[in-house]
Amino acid sequence: MIKKKPTTALLHYSAPPVIGGVEGVIQAHCQIFLQKGYPVTVIAGRGEKDALPPGADFTRIAELDSQHPDVLNISKVLEQGQIPQAFEPFTRSLVDSLAPVVRKFDNLIVHNVFTKHFNLPLTSALSRLVTSGDIRHCIAWCHDFTWTSPNSRSKVFEGYPWDLLRTYDPQVQYVTISQERLASMTEMLGQPAEKIKVIYNGVDVRLLLGISDDGYELIQRMDILAADLVLLMPVRVTQAKNIEFALRLTAELKALGISPRLIHTGPPDPHDEKSMTYFETLRQLRRQLGIEKELRFVFESGPKPDEPYWIDLETVGELYRVADIMLMPSHREGFGMPVLEAGLAGIPVAATANVPAVVEIAGSDAVIFDASLDPAVLAGSLLNWMENNHEQRMRRRMRQQYTWQALFERDIQPLLKPNPDDAIHST
Repeated sequence: MIKKKPTTALLHYSAPPVIGGVEGVIQAHCQIFLQKGYPVTVIAGRGEKDALPPGADFTRIAELDSQHPDVLNISKVLEQGQIPQAFEPFTRSLVDSLAPVVRKFDNLIVHNVFTKHFNLPLTSALSRLVTSGDIRHCIAWCHDFTWTSPNSRSKVFEGYPWDLLRTYDPQVQYVTISQERLASMTEMLGQPAEKIKVIYNGVDVRLLLGISDDGYELIQRMDILAADLVLLMPVRVTQAKNIEFALRLTAELKALGISPRLIHTGPPDPHDEKSMTYFETLRQLRRQLGIEKELRFVFESGPKPDEPYWIDLETVGELYRVADIMLMPSHREGFGMPVLEAGLAGIPVAATANVPAVVEIAGSDAVIFDASLDPAVLAGSLLNWMENNHEQRMRRRMRQQYTWQALFERDIQPLLKPNPDDAIHST
């Protein structure tokens, strides 16, 4: 049984393929809403459905565009401190055009229109639709403010309709994008900070790091982005790799109060009884150490958990890009190719002196330890590195708090009003 997800529309003057900061945020919002299973529609004066993520709907109402000829003519007069005769008829026309559209949605997220002067008839029309209840739940996502901008402050004047851009509406949920913007907004609206929600812009892990859809789904299944420290072991399941050490190291890291993730990419040989027996001993040790969440074998992390899962070298490369450290506690190696791969991927290497590549090629640029080292000692060293490395701290904070996925789950989803029917359907 599942609850029906609420419907959401994003409204702005323009949408992709128009290029701009707000349009980029709209694109990201569409993507994350769809990933989370929420129906989403973009309403704009300019834009194209094909430029939005697959699955997003698009409704074009030309008069929303700040560059629409009628809007430009009206704005030209308004910027001189006068209200043109066309303002009220145009506003009523927008109300009539928008009302049947916005009534369809449980939530309407309006980007910038409530605080920017680029289409004041649209601002007025939306305000009326909020008052009339045609907009069920309005979220004003405010990136920029005309009233506090040194570049556009001269284009607004005392009184209606310019005052709409600095008037608080208790039926609207206000959002802005930084603490600096929050300070300006509270002063402009004359409201306490708790009436306004700060939601930062986010980053798209897949786009920025070049992660494929399959790779991203694997990363999500293994819950990598939420980890404090990601250790990658891109090796096969054999006793020579000393995987037991890695498990005990992970348990020690967990005992130090952090949330580590050990990702082992290589499979056992399903046709070799000895290999499968060894793999099962590792899974038993994982249970004994209480690190079922922290240790993830890719082999058992496929879309169907009961079926073996293999990945290609491209996906291994994607895992390098989200890892913090490449770990290789081997008893013996002929060479140790992962040392070179980690070096090229730009992540630190921690390996035993039994790996020729780490001794002969990486040298002092890697952490080299003895295979007999107490895992607790290495855990302490890694924690110290984690806490004192500026780049790692920044990287950890970005992936845990400022991906669009994290922002949606923590900040955006709680703002959405549920479907009023709260309809429950059988799966």
